[in-house]
Amino acid sequence: MSSTSVPPILGKSSVQERRVPPLQPGDHLTVEEFHRRYLAMPECKKAELIEGVVYMPSPISIEGHGSPHVDMGGWLGYYRAFTPGVQAGDNSTVLLPGTSSEPQPDLLLRILPKYGGRTNTVDNYVSGAPDHIDEIAASSASYDLHSKLHVYYKAGVLEYVVWRVWDRAIDWFVWTEQGYQRIEPDQGVYRSRVFPGLWLDADAMIAGDMQRVYAVLQQGLQSPEHAAFCEKLRQSEAK
Repeated sequence: MSSTSVPPILGKSSVQERRVPPLQPGDHLTVEEFHRRYLAMPECKKAELIEGVVYMPSPISIEGHGSPHVDMGGWLGYYRAFTPGVQAGDNSTVLLPGTSSEPQPDLLLRILPKYGGRTNTVDNYVSGAPDHIDEIAASSASYDLHSKLHVYYKAGVLEYVVWRVWDRAIDWFVWTEQGYQRIEPDQGVYRSRVFPGLWLDADAMIAGDMQRVYAVLQQGLQSPEHAAFCEKLRQSEAK
């Protein structure tokens, strides 16, 4: 080094350039930038990018979200326990290649790749559209039934269930070529078209009658359709 050379000095501007800006609700970001900032905020428990816009929910109440979330998660977990090759997820970030969105669904259900599933994992994140997603929403005004619904449809999520807590209603959508179709329960019971045997007594779930919820689900698990589905999954694993 010559006598006139000056070692580089790490100035304030350089430090600022290297600092990762925190996520803010309403930010318009690319998927890559959103993911980079989210990884730099380990204290943040939930943030989503929906059609290029950042959403960060307010503190969660027990009645409006926490308790319903646990009940619906228990329902999915019970089904998973008796269905090989199926994985349930809670608040798991989902990568949707080719979109401007990176959602974090309240709950999801997917068929694992080695059992013939459509999704895989990248860096331990689900990549691709899960087969079934559940969201706990305050009401029909929530983005769960607007921008997020559009994202899930375009990504190819086959079933989308929204529990509108304050409206005391559960909506069940299935994917069709023309758009999401809202289906009606059969004698008060929703029956999944993607996961045979996944039956839901909507009124019982809304009322918090989990004994009834599990009793109806058990009927679905004992149905011939569920038995055939389990056999199909086992055969896919053996290939």
